[in-house]
Amino acid sequence: MSNDKIIRCITSDGAVVISAALTTDIVHTAARLHRTSPVATAALGRLLTGCSIMGAQLKQKDASITLRINGDDSELGAVIAVSDSRGNVRGYVQNPACHTEYYENGKLNVGKAVGRTGVLNVMRDYGSGEPYIGMIPLVSGEIAEDITNYFATSEQIPTVCALGVLLDKESHEVLLSGGFLLQLLPGADNSTIDMIEKNLEKLEPVTTMLAKGMSIKEICDKMLEGFEVEVLDEMPIAYVCNCSREKVERAFMLLSDDEIRASAEEKGHAEASCHFCNKVYRFNKQELEKIIEEKNKNKQEQ
Repeated sequence: MSNDKIIRCITSDGAVVISAALTTDIVHTAARLHRTSPVATAALGRLLTGCSIMGAQLKQKDASITLRINGDDSELGAVIAVSDSRGNVRGYVQNPACHTEYYENGKLNVGKAVGRTGVLNVMRDYGSGEPYIGMIPLVSGEIAEDITNYFATSEQIPTVCALGVLLDKESHEVLLSGGFLLQLLPGADNSTIDMIEKNLEKLEPVTTMLAKGMSIKEICDKMLEGFEVEVLDEMPIAYVCNCSREKVERAFMLLSDDEIRASAEEKGHAEASCHFCNKVYRFNKQELEKIIEEKNKNKQEQ
């Protein structure tokens, strides 16, 4: 059972909105599923947290958001996260065993593993019509700065994003993970901006605040010190993969009859595995023939 949750707050004057998430269980699940190295855990964990927060901002029930980072000369390869509109999230990294390097202060060098140049792709799928796709160059590969830059550049929304994953130095187990996304709304004036900047100057890293026992609501209050704060909503979030045998069958139906049959020739059965949860779906030759039959029946009906 996940203890993770997300909370959204707004100042009573409607000038500032903030979302904060606790994602320790989500990142622990991702690290276990994908057997990630420490730096891969940190990179994927940050992206999962940011994606969950952005997903929870979507208003449409069936909407989803996909964040994909492709760094130039990236040791991790692509890092991908997908969230639904309730903040439930899943993700993976192309090279989960990526070598881990540290800064002199002992912190993980996520930027080097992700790649300091490259692109961040943001795809919002609203469940109907064409998805909205935004793409911007990376500014650091540290992920939080790249999400901040995305909102400022692509959506012209002044944003502060902070994301953190704390690992045990010896076992590399996920101890804590979380983050927040603060945005200025059209009602924000210079005095609002000044107050937010003062609060930011005093703010500790997210994982430091969580390690001190602060709740995500207390983190929001710290960011919005001096403002009257209202809670918009609070909800549980989890690592959720929505793969299914039916979805794999539908993917097979996109292939030609010969391609479907050829997929089972070597082993006597066909296998397909999910990138997000590593679940393997197996189909014997009879099941594949049934898929071909169904596919051709559907074609005739059309």
